[in-house]
Amino acid sequence: MDEKLKEACGVIGIYSGAEDPSLGRTIYYGLYALQHRGQESAGIAVSSGSGIDYHKDLGLVSEIFSEKVLDRLSGRIGIGHVRYSTTGFNNLSNAQPLVVRYKNGYLAVAHNGNLVNAHELRYELEESGAVFQTTADSEIIAFLIAREASNDVVEAIKGCVNKIKGAYSLVMMTEESLIGVRDPNGFRPLALGKYNGSYVLASESCAFDTLGVEFVRDVEPGEIVVIDRSGVKSIRYRCGGKRSLCIFEFVYFARPDSTVDGINVYRARLESGRNLAKEHPADADLVVGVPDSGTVAAMGYSAQSGIPFGFGLIKNRYIGRTFIQPSQKLRKLGVMLKLNALKAEVKGKRLVLVDDSIVRGTTSSQIIRMLKEAGAKEVHVRISSPPVTHSCYFGIDTSSRKELIAASYGVEEIRKYIGADSLGFLSLEGLIKSTGCGREKFCTACFSGEYPLKVPGEGKKYLFEKC
Repeated sequence: MDEKLKEACGVIGIYSGAEDPSLGRTIYYGLYALQHRGQESAGIAVSSGSGIDYHKDLGLVSEIFSEKVLDRLSGRIGIGHVRYSTTGFNNLSNAQPLVVRYKNGYLAVAHNGNLVNAHELRYELEESGAVFQTTADSEIIAFLIAREASNDVVEAIKGCVNKIKGAYSLVMMTEESLIGVRDPNGFRPLALGKYNGSYVLASESCAFDTLGVEFVRDVEPGEIVVIDRSGVKSIRYRCGGKRSLCIFEFVYFARPDSTVDGINVYRARLESGRNLAKEHPADADLVVGVPDSGTVAAMGYSAQSGIPFGFGLIKNRYIGRTFIQPSQKLRKLGVMLKLNALKAEVKGKRLVLVDDSIVRGTTSSQIIRMLKEAGAKEVHVRISSPPVTHSCYFGIDTSSRKELIAASYGVEEIRKYIGADSLGFLSLEGLIKSTGCGREKFCTACFSGEYPLKVPGEGKKYLFEKC
């Protein structure tokens, strides 16, 4: 049903220091706040200092963890993970956290991102006798740490990160410590917070707000953060790399109430709508957003243009996972189940329809048709990001380039395909300006084709792809 780009994962970790019978529940609520980053599997791992207990399964956070399970998940240290399977290859073996036992004890790994050299590393490891139980690149990370000669887990992590390439925000735990690692480019976000003598690592600050955690700072690119009985220790394993925070965090992925690397997501989206109105004005009666991802940008467009903002589409928030990825035959039905036009609001009006992106164009065309069938005279589509023309290799599920409509067609051709009366995309310059930062801070490869790292090219992007 949903042709939006998908963030592959969300991670959280808590170091309590003292035994906490509600540790599992606290992580559970944190995962609830991060559910938007992954909706197909989830897991929690905890430790009281001897071994690691865990529970993970397919489904939403609310479906996986019963009261009985949460009662069991007590401890001093815990991590959690929500996952979206980027190619639909979703099974329990790939759910995280990944828990392994090795010569130095137990290790649990939760990974947000994607390794661009995963295939080469796995081949080398298998040639040397390694046997893998999953098809996720997170297992490569765990294996590289486990096979390092050093008995010091931090030194072993350093050895691992010197071999892996790509995007990785990691939250890991041993029986004695909580560890966060962010790749040298900082593709994916990771933040540090504290409360009641405990420390928390999470993908987004919205999880801190849910738990009443005080935000301390973002984990820096190329930094390892170790939290144990001695406190918080920062180790910079690589400095001076090109910062490449995924700019799509501010278009769609992050929750509007989060702040990522010092940038408030809500304000960035509001400004993107303002800039969109400057670049692509329209003669219309009402501005409506595609809920929920286009709502804030639509408010910005309205404020800048002076055209009233209204709700032209109502979202059904009770659709189960059955309709996350239906067949093509069910795609139209899926859109109608998810959204419905507010006829009393749109009938007889010229609309500006604001959305965050167009990927394949199929959903956009069905929404426009729905609005016109509800009586809208005109539908002028405005997109608060540039055309998506290239695949992502850093942990985001984009279609292959041949499936990206903007990779093959110009703006006018896309307009005709989706049935809009006019179509305008925000420029890359306008999007970057909306963040208040310079272009040098972001990865914009899905818009520009300028990859910060060497990528494999068209073909397998993920270790768990079938073809």
